Amino acid sequence: MSAETASAPLLQTPLHALHLELGARMVPFAGYSMPVQYPAGILAEHRQCRHEAALFDVSHMGQLLLKGDDAARALETLVPVDIVGLGLDKQRYALFTNAQGGIMDDLMVTHRDDGLLVIVNAACKDADLRHLRERIGSRCDIVTMFDRGLLALQGPMAVHAMARLSPGIEKLTFMTGGFFKVGGVPCYVTRSGYTGEDGFEISVAAADTDTLARKLLEQPEVKPVGLGARDSLRLEAGLCLYGNDIDTTTTPVEAALTWAIQKVRRPGGERENHYPGADIIGKQLAVGARTKRVGLVGLERAPVREGTVIVDHQGHKLGVVTSGTLGPTVNQPVAMAYLPVDHAIVAHEVYAEVRGKRLPMRVTPMPFTPNRYYRG
Repeated sequence: MSAETASAPLLQTPLHALHLELGARMVPFAGYSMPVQYPAGILAEHRQCRHEAALFDVSHMGQLLLKGDDAARALETLVPVDIVGLGLDKQRYALFTNAQGGIMDDLMVTHRDDGLLVIVNAACKDADLRHLRERIGSRCDIVTMFDRGLLALQGPMAVHAMARLSPGIEKLTFMTGGFFKVGGVPCYVTRSGYTGEDGFEISVAAADTDTLARKLLEQPEVKPVGLGARDSLRLEAGLCLYGNDIDTTTTPVEAALTWAIQKVRRPGGERENHYPGADIIGKQLAVGARTKRVGLVGLERAPVREGTVIVDHQGHKLGVVTSGTLGPTVNQPVAMAYLPVDHAIVAHEVYAEVRGKRLPMRVTPMPFTPNRYYRG
């Protein structure tokens, strides 16, 4: 980080004043001042999302709209994902890849009637915008909407709060969206999120974000939740955090994200290849990769954190933990790590080196706690 970057003032989301009013502990995150927790604390906030409804401010993420008849085909040249076949108001998880097959960012793409809504990670949004402009800027209009608010209402009771403010919105199913008025506020809403729970993500004009957030917080099921609980929730759900679990050195195959690559984009598919790193990713799809992202459950109570070295029973280094915590819902240590494929076998035992001790961990399928998306 340069001295200039380090001294740059933190950006604020449209809900900054509300976070302070609610007693949030604010921390720097991706260049923004963001709430890591509120007075209730991370554990209570995690449980709030698992049992009722949690309101997250994710306005720091980047929103873009790709417009024009060629937008879908253009975007397909940058991702190994079927964008051309994405139906109206349908949403899909996607990945920007580089020439080596590494992941530049993960993103959400929704086909709206006015274009493709693309939501990218906060830390990557400037680089992603440059990438889009350089690679496909001549083929479609790229409209930045970085000033818009983005709220995530997550949890099993989220649908009740939303339906009270916008009757009919409960008919949305997982990974679909539409234009709605929520409490009288115009929004674009998708039934999606990053907690493993049912829920909604709401794109809203900056000027309306505070009004909408307050309307949602007035609902009896809803409480504000910060980035701390968001991290433990997504980890229990087996979901990657860009920069931790995936980055430019990991391919979608190594990251166990091959489910995101539809048949039409795979070798032999109707629109195979024609995206960065297609030759490397295609080869790995056919024969496998040497390493793989796996879930690990600790057999002892001590949490195993990011950066912890994983070894075999002889003490040979196998990999490093990319995310780890004591899972509040599963009540045991959970982690993700990249292991050689001969060790990435369900029920295989490995060891985490924590403060001079070797703690046993077992490779386990993810998610660690069942996902509860609403599929209709």
